[in-house]
Amino acid sequence: MDRDILSPIVLPEEKVIESSLRPRSFDEFIGQEKVKTQLEIFLKASLKRGEALDHILLYGPPGLGKTTLAYIIASELKVPIQVTSGPAIEKAGELIAILTSLEDCSVLFIDEIHRLGKPIEEILYPAMEEREIDIVIGKGTGARAIRIKLPKFTLIGATTRFGLVSSPLRDRFGIIERLDYYTPEEILKIVERSARILNIRYETDALKEISCRSRGTPRIANRLIKRVRDYAEVKGDGFISHRLAIEALNLFEIEEHGLDREDLRILETIAYKFSGGPVGIETLSSAIGESSETIEEIYEPYLIKMGYIEKTPRGRIITENGLNVLKGKRI
Repeated sequence: MDRDILSPIVLPEEKVIESSLRPRSFDEFIGQEKVKTQLEIFLKASLKRGEALDHILLYGPPGLGKTTLAYIIASELKVPIQVTSGPAIEKAGELIAILTSLEDCSVLFIDEIHRLGKPIEEILYPAMEEREIDIVIGKGTGARAIRIKLPKFTLIGATTRFGLVSSPLRDRFGIIERLDYYTPEEILKIVERSARILNIRYETDALKEISCRSRGTPRIANRLIKRVRDYAEVKGDGFISHRLAIEALNLFEIEEHGLDREDLRILETIAYKFSGGPVGIETLSSAIGESSETIEEIYEPYLIKMGYIEKTPRGRIITENGLNVLKGKRI
């Protein structure tokens, strides 16, 4: 199986097509109703007062729409958006250049904000609070500090690891919203929209099958419908019937709840190698040959959400639901 097929991380070759499927407004954005409603209220209030929108921190598993919401917010505010990421900002001068180039009331989106270095992060504190930054010119005894006034701006930070965002940075966000996995019904609406945009012919039951195996993640759902379309074009005339959808998803080794071979390997390792757990994340990582970060960020959130494993102070344990999956769902 192509291990990338259920990855919630956007793949390089998907950036163009993902952009074409991205909702452009709150009206087009499906799901996350509570988050969406709150953001709309905050946004309209800031426009009414003529002020910059408060800084926003969006967190939750990858592929749920954090970047999309950042673009929608900028669009609704009718302001430019500048996009970067924590790993991309390596030097203080790079962040200073970004901040000083912002237009008034514009949006700065920093993805993976938990990966900002400490010195970089400290530059953000006065920028977020006072919209000012201090830079040092010169060296040694001749060095002097200059305070630069910044335009009003809204920082939108996104993270999949909320616990790794430092308290000083987290406290400077006025709005903090958590995105959760989507229901199969919401995913179905998203896939139907994508199918219309991509001019895909389908049977409704086929899209329901895709929705149930998409791990509650729009990015995965959109990837699956494209892969199933490929299968239907080769094995049929391009029309995605329910039968062809099941055949394709089985070929891709994705079982009915969206679990793949790697998910089952994690469950099997905890259940059989460590007698159901508890097992620490580093030990589990070594046992399956996968980085602890990948397990915690990619696989574990969904397995916990589905009730297949639990995190305890002593490590991960498999639940009765997880054992039942292994009894009947090996692939």
